[in-house]
Amino acid sequence: MNWQTLKHASLDDIFHWAESQPWCRAMANCAQDAEWHSEGDVWTHTKMVCQQLAGLSEWATLTSDERTVLLFTALFHDVAKPLTTECDPETGRITSPKHAVKGTHLTRAILRDLDCDLATREQIARLVRFHGRPAFLLERSEPVHEVVRLSWLVSNRLLYLFALADTRGRDTDSITRPEENLHYWKLLAEENGCYDQPYPFANDHARFLFFRQREPNLHYIPHEAFTCRVTVLSGLPGSGKDTWLARNRPDTPVVSLDDIRSELEVEPMDNQGNVVQLARERCREFLRAKTPFAFNATNILKQTRQRWIALMTDYNAQIEMVYIEPPFERVLRQNKSRKNSVPEQVVRKLAAKCEPPTWSECHTLLLVDGTRR
Repeated sequence: MNWQTLKHASLDDIFHWAESQPWCRAMANCAQDAEWHSEGDVWTHTKMVCQQLAGLSEWATLTSDERTVLLFTALFHDVAKPLTTECDPETGRITSPKHAVKGTHLTRAILRDLDCDLATREQIARLVRFHGRPAFLLERSEPVHEVVRLSWLVSNRLLYLFALADTRGRDTDSITRPEENLHYWKLLAEENGCYDQPYPFANDHARFLFFRQREPNLHYIPHEAFTCRVTVLSGLPGSGKDTWLARNRPDTPVVSLDDIRSELEVEPMDNQGNVVQLARERCREFLRAKTPFAFNATNILKQTRQRWIALMTDYNAQIEMVYIEPPFERVLRQNKSRKNSVPEQVVRKLAAKCEPPTWSECHTLLLVDGTRR
């Protein structure tokens, strides 16, 4: 099946397709802690959660796209438990630490192989990543900050509805975290204007600073007086970053890691220390001159992007992030046709750990999926 067929399939057909997949067979063979999941294995729980969705009181008010997002979030929310499950030899208790984090990458890989569109894929992947947060809200030191932060990463409405289905989709006599805790998530999001929309910050810079500060202030209204705008490109090798810049920022000077590698005669798999050092100095030259420019590199990991963004914000630059990801087969073809192509196995490894940027990292964000330039 491909994505277009699968998203219109019946629940029984989706289950039938899933049960033919290796990741699903692994879920069916993965035990869970009896205190939390007396219904048994991960796949049994997953099917129960999917079936609970249609019984939600708000299900009829959702669009078809929202229903699709929720259904596939349910399908994949515990997909990485077989990779993370461990049993305490002394107590016999079963845990699956960081299964949501690893599940995010596995979900992206599955949906990429199905040719799921970029926007829908990222909605599902981020809901998988944060699906357990509402149940732990009362344990957070700043619960308001929690719902505000998540509103820019996922829909709090869809997150709440999924959490309800997840709680109900199990056979547990004693639930340690009752359903009322989930209702508190909804109420807090509604009170702060971010249940069915992102939290309305005073301006883009207020949002940007909120995500970067250790002790953020929701009510601080910073003055937006940027020295220049930096367009930060992100995407796999062969995704079309150079083409996008030529078409959309033709007069903008570019600091390109690929160009610097060619200049220094450094291969992509060689030590990149000198390349990075020269790139940072060239960025500083533009920043000191208050000249708008573009920074072109793969930038597929959030940690990597944060180091570059920190340099740029030291000079009070406005950050525009552009993530480009056309269909994966096109990425492979375009990479192969490049003068300095990256080995296909390397591109596949990069895709497996890719973390597309979010609104938490920049002032403006553009996701380009190949249907527009």
